[in-house]
Amino acid sequence: MDENYLFHYYEAGTGPFKNLSSLSYEEALRVQDTLKQDGGVFASKRSDNYLLVRRQLEELARELFISKGGKPTKAYPHYMTFGACDWLKEWYRDGKELRIPIEEFDSRTISFTYGDLFPTMRYKDGKPYRERLYLKHEIIELVKEIGWPQIWNRNGNMGPERYIEVQIWDDKVINKYL
Repeated sequence: MDENYLFHYYEAGTGPFKNLSSLSYEEALRVQDTLKQDGGVFASKRSDNYLLVRRQLEELARELFISKGGKPTKAYPHYMTFGACDWLKEWYRDGKELRIPIEEFDSRTISFTYGDLFPTMRYKDGKPYRERLYLKHEIIELVKEIGWPQIWNRNGNMGPERYIEVQIWDDKVINKYL
């Protein structure tokens, strides 16, 4: 696994870094309802309270990040993965992958969860990385210790963590790829 890149997966026809959190709650709800009615993509299976929970978890992640010295410039993150995760392409009808060198990002504006933010912050199974958010140097150490979930849990049969999620709390680099 290459720790030099962050990856973003998206629908080809929509383009990268389309973020429900950038919309008003009402607009995001309309988009989510459209996805549900359309079906056929991963987002169409989300629960009715998804947007509310997402906003609460993003607020929690931001608070945790700031408490560790992070310097977010925005209220909500964009999402990427640390290392590739081809499984995420299956979330889309025509999934695409964008790869950005991690060194393009100011490490004070990116945080990591060992797994997707939702299960990381909500599952109560006693795993040591639950309810935790990491800085770059910390996630690299954790990977050295327990490995890449993209490798040891490729099929998802050992828990919900199938990739390391990266929360991007600044638009500087993202804007170059829009």
